[in-house]
Amino acid sequence: MTAPYAKPAGAPSRHLIPALSFDVTGAEPERHAAVPTLRFDVEITRTGGGPVRSVSLTTVIRIDVTRRHYDQRARAALAELFGEPERWATTLRPLAWTRTTAVVPPFDGTTTIGLTVPCACDAELAVTKYLRAVPDGEVPLDFLFSGTVFFDGGQGRLRTAQISWAEDAGYRLPAALWHALVDRYCGGSPWLRLSRETHDRLDAYRARLTLGTLDDAVGALLDRADGHRSPFPAASDPSGIPSTPRTPETTGAPWTT
Repeated sequence: MTAPYAKPAGAPSRHLIPALSFDVTGAEPERHAAVPTLRFDVEITRTGGGPVRSVSLTTVIRIDVTRRHYDQRARAALAELFGEPERWATTLRPLAWTRTTAVVPPFDGTTTIGLTVPCACDAELAVTKYLRAVPDGEVPLDFLFSGTVFFDGGQGRLRTAQISWAEDAGYRLPAALWHALVDRYCGGSPWLRLSRETHDRLDAYRARLTLGTLDDAVGALLDRADGHRSPFPAASDPSGIPSTPRTPETTGAPWTT
């Protein structure tokens, strides 16, 4: 005969262990942030157990790319991330955005905290490429929660319990909100990471053609690659840039907009 389960000595009663549920209720730009940052409001509700002393909360945010429609322009822009659209039935996978931590102060019934998420202007990042490809509509997000709950285990003892990764919440972020925020900080100019050698060669090319900016230089090179007639004289173009691209070292690379 199996012996009845005995609670370990000193373990808290199960009715004291807080049970939590999560809901993402809104998003807005974080004011006065040094970099473009979104603030997500997360409502936490105690659905069982005793009052919460604090929570060390870890949140993983993913983009569930399968939960929205893509027009022809977006499909073309996303081919680099997911392949050709005819393969998307097998290649579309959730896209990891960020992992963030927060400390939740004491509460009894319900509390709301803000999770801040920086929004990079770096055009090389997969998340940035995805968000730039969807200028309108909504971006389906998944919030996965885990961490440690601190609570009163009786007799004045502080106890802990773990939050399961099964705790999650969804939120549909307006794409226009991300675009307006990033454009306000970055002026509509994505960042391109170049090695110092490539940056210096590009700047020399710009100077030889007496172009105003590095953007003009890149535009002239793209026009030549596409076979368009350049407004700048080809005779003044001793760029020496090889036709076969190289992959230079990026250590110490400047950021170019």
